[in-house]
Amino acid sequence: MSAPLPMSAPAFNWGILGAGGIAHKLAEAVNDYTQSEVVAVAAASGLDRAQAFADEMGVPKAYGSYEELVADDSIDIVYVATTHNNHHNPALLAIEAGKHVMVEKAFTQNEKQARLVVDAARAKGVFVMEAMWARHLPHMYAVRELIERGEIGQIVSVQADHGQPIAHIERMRNPALAGGALLDLGVYPIAFAHDMLGVPDSITSVGRLTDTGVDGQVSMVFDYASLGAQASLTTTMEGRTPCMALIGGTEGFIQIDRTFYNPTSFKVTRYDGTSWEFDGNVPNGFQFEAAEVARCVDLGLTESPIHTLDESLEIMRIMDEVRNQIGLIYPDEHGGPGER
Repeated sequence: MSAPLPMSAPAFNWGILGAGGIAHKLAEAVNDYTQSEVVAVAAASGLDRAQAFADEMGVPKAYGSYEELVADDSIDIVYVATTHNNHHNPALLAIEAGKHVMVEKAFTQNEKQARLVVDAARAKGVFVMEAMWARHLPHMYAVRELIERGEIGQIVSVQADHGQPIAHIERMRNPALAGGALLDLGVYPIAFAHDMLGVPDSITSVGRLTDTGVDGQVSMVFDYASLGAQASLTTTMEGRTPCMALIGGTEGFIQIDRTFYNPTSFKVTRYDGTSWEFDGNVPNGFQFEAAEVARCVDLGLTESPIHTLDESLEIMRIMDEVRNQIGLIYPDEHGGPGER
């Protein structure tokens, strides 16, 4: 099955909570590459920032508070684009207002917050999905399909890295904002391994904390003893890495090009000497996840079959365990990732 064309999805009105860089990319994707439209934006810092975003992106309405936006009856879907420490509160606000919601990755700061969002959405009967855009991209549809048909045999090894030199950015260094490499960058390799192999039987992690108390880099080995497979994953915010992924199987392997979680290409090499390539490069890329939300909402679904809420909970649980092993606790968690 190929990735559905974003323009084939029905039209809905979107509102965005947050006015940062990731919100700009989603607004561009929705307005330029889908039938839907971003009709409103709100910024916690006030109306001026929201209005500046609206003027730049051609969004009709700007609000100075999240409460005002979710009260707007013209909005069907809300995108939560806030900092990692505060995904759950805006999501809960939108859910209570009866809006369908897409929450930027990582879904929340920890599993406990994620469970609050999931439980609220299920009780309210609204759609919620984590914005793990890589799951919806054309090359990932193609990867899953070729694995399912057995082209590389049984998976035995997954490798993925994500490193960017962004430790100088204030929010990345700030523990109160849940900064650090793991939630911002490391979530991609973790979600990739989860997509390929599911929940590991055991996790071994090492990491190094910065002078501000956030993680500068983390290395992880996930063991899937029941599947006969392992995943080797790394993330760092202190240097640039290839940002590639490799899936090794008993009959061949897949090399996903830089950057593996962006729209990209891959090469399949089989041990019988044959090989072929797939080009999944497209502009932006966020339109595929936005279109998935629109299709699901139109069908009356409350979660996506491509990336379910239980899968988001599993990924958060994995990340909590990694954090426990490297001693990464954010200021509002007191006893650890399970708190708050």
